[in-house]
Formats: sequence, C-alpha cells, structure tokens
Amino acid sequence: MNKISNRAVSVLLIALLIIAGLAVYILRYIDHGRDWAAAFSTANSLSSGSLTDRDGRLLASYDSAGVHYSDDPETRLACYHITGDFWNRTGTGALSAFWNSLQGFSLLTGSTRSRAADLSLTVDSELCRLAYRGLNGRKGAVLLSNYKTGEILVLVSTPAVDPADADAVPQEGAYINRCLSATFTPGSVFKLLTAAAAIESVPNMDSRSFDCEGKFTIAGVDIKCTGTHYTQSFEDALANSCNSAFAQIAVKVGQTSMVEHARNYGFLDGHSLDGIPTAAGQYPTAFVGDPELAWSGIGQSTDLVNPYQMLRFVSAIANNGFLVEPHLLETKVDGSGTQLMNAATAQRVGRMMSYNVVSHYGRESFPALNIAAKTGTAELGDGTTHAWFVGFLADESHPYAFVVLLERGGGGLVNAGPIANTVLQAAVRE
Repeated sequence: MNKISNRAVSVLLIALLIIAGLAVYILRYIDHGRDWAAAFSTANSLSSGSLTDRDGRLLASYDSAGVHYSDDPETRLACYHITGDFWNRTGTGALSAFWNSLQGFSLLTGSTRSRAADLSLTVDSELCRLAYRGLNGRKGAVLLSNYKTGEILVLVSTPAVDPADADAVPQEGAYINRCLSATFTPGSVFKLLTAAAAIESVPNMDSRSFDCEGKFTIAGVDIKCTGTHYTQSFEDALANSCNSAFAQIAVKVGQTSMVEHARNYGFLDGHSLDGIPTAAGQYPTAFVGDPELAWSGIGQSTDLVNPYQMLRFVSAIANNGFLVEPHLLETKVDGSGTQLMNAATAQRVGRMMSYNVVSHYGRESFPALNIAAKTGTAELGDGTTHAWFVGFLADESHPYAFVVLLERGGGGLVNAGPIANTVLQAAVRE
C-alpha cells in the first residue's frame, strides 16, 4: 500500500513539474515568441522587411542575409530612437513598436509571414540629421510635426546609439528617448499654459496690467524675476517672460483652475504615439498655497513636462485649438483629432507668441520664417538650466510645430533657438 502511495505522489509531482514547465514555456512564448521568430526570419529566404522614411530612404531592414541599417552612420545615430534596433534595447523604436506589422508574427502558428513587408514612416531622415548635428553631442530632444496632418517629421533624442556598431559603448542614458519617455522642468515655456488658463478663467485679462520691481512677494516668499519690468500689459508680460507677472497671474487663476487646464491640455497624462506610450507630466494637484502656486505658474515648483506633451500643446495653439494627434505611421493621415483648446484662446495665445518674436527674440534670427515662439530657461537648483524653445510657423504652406530641449543647456533663445531655426529653414526649403 505504501509503495502504491509513494508511486502516486511521484506521478503527481512529475505531473505538477510538467504543468509548471509548460506554464513557464507559454509565458515565455507570449513574451519572446516574436523574437524567436525573428531569429528564424533571418534564415528564411522568403521572409524580409524594410523600414523607410517618408522619402523612401532606408532606415532598417532584414532578410535571409541578416539585419541591416542605413549605410550612413549619422542617419543611424540621428534616427536611432525612431527605428530602435532588432533587439528591443530601446522600447520606443519602430522596430519594437511596429514589429508585428513588419513580421506578421502569429501566436497561434508561431511563425512569421513569408512575404516581404515594408513600412514607411512620416519622418524625414535628412531633417533628423540636421537636428542631430544641432544638438552637437549635448543631451536633448528635437521634435517637428505638421500640425495640420499630425505627421512627425523629426524625432531626435541624444545621446544615441549606432545599432550597426556591435562594439560601441553607449553613453549614459543613450537608450532613453527624451522626446517620449522623459520629463523635464519646463521653466518659462509653461507660461503658455498659464496664459491660456488666465484667458479662460480671469475676466478682462487684456485690460489688466502687472507690476514688476524685480520680484513679487507673496505670503513672505519672494518670487524673483530676471529683470525689472515695471508696469506692463499681459502681452508684454509674456514677451518679457516676467516671473513677477506670471506669479500673480497663476494666483489669480487659482490652483483648481490651473490643475484643470493642465489636465485638459494633456500635461498630467501619458499619451500614445501610434501605440508607443509616452511619459506623464507632473503639476501640483494637492493644495500647496499661494507661494508654491506662484512658482508652479512660471514653470518651476514640481512641474515636469514631456517634450511630446509640449508638441501636442503648441500644435493645438497653431491650429486654432484643434489637435490633430501626431503620428509616425505614414498610412495614418486622416486628420482626426480633438478640440484641445477654445479657438479664441488659441488664437490669442498664438498672437502673443508672434509678438514675443517681433518684440524680443528678433525676426532677423529667423529669416523669412513667420515664427511664433516661446523660450524657456528652467532653473534646476544647482546653477544649471534646461534650455527650451517651442512654437510654430504661422504659414499655411509650411504648418510646422516644433519643440527643442537642451538638457542643462543654458539659455533657451541663445542655445535652443538656433537649432529650431536650422531645422525649420531646411523644412521650408523642401
């Protein structure tokens, strides 16, 4: 009897081990099946695929001979965070996000399609190269899109990795896509949100004036300004990027309304770029009191913004408040979107951004471009600053929105502005 019992226990244990092993295999198959199939694809002469930019330039491909990338090293680096690599080292790359579209992997059969698959993206690799050169080895991000169609032409994050160089030692943070997966203190570019919230929340904003004696004191806390602007209009306050004025404006708007607008404009949530998840932003939602609210209204406090969120926001401003969701897949050009902002509010903020350039930044810095913009120099508390330059072209023939960020890059206009100008000039010429 004992012998039979022992045998039964042994059989049961073996059965449990088999079931456990099968469960592990199924889970690993679900997670890694397409990677196993990818290894088979390179040996299957009938399986091949390519990833190209909007003009048909090769970004990556695979066939029976193996995997391939652009022949140009600079293109591979500039477009790394767009293409990714075949081994999923950066999760936001097209080769990871859209692999099923290329490979046609089936969980049911465990195989890939046996015909060639080609996928075209909206990006312009030549413009990406210009953006990459402009960043010049510095950590940063450059985004450029068509705000009428949503097509993303430039998505460059640095540092980058050459996927074709197996021996390369990547720089720290090279696998992070700063355009989509990271957040940064916004500094004065956040004043665009505060301005829009004020237009919709505070009566007679355009008839109000704001005093600046180099600081604004509230509840014993000094909000320091970068200059002394004396009495100024709402429009001049944005052009001056006056901390004193926008601290006052944020308090007038109130925290409840500021939080509501930050949420409505998409700054608190992560988004999806053709299924690629983006980072969520941050703004103080719990009660903080007027001094901290004042800091938050000028883009400091605990504010954090993802560059892609800012691209969506300035795109909506440029397009009378209507946001055509940005996209990377060239087949997805349908013009669908949402009314992110009241049209009158968007038009007013857009005019203020144009005035910024005319009155302070200088049209001569952006020759032949009808540009509307806002700079940001975000203080980080250690003596360094993020440099931002965001905006759009008020040009029906060239409806481009842009975001340039230099991580710890100094002043926004001086350092980020020229990168935007270089990329925009090239985009307009094409």
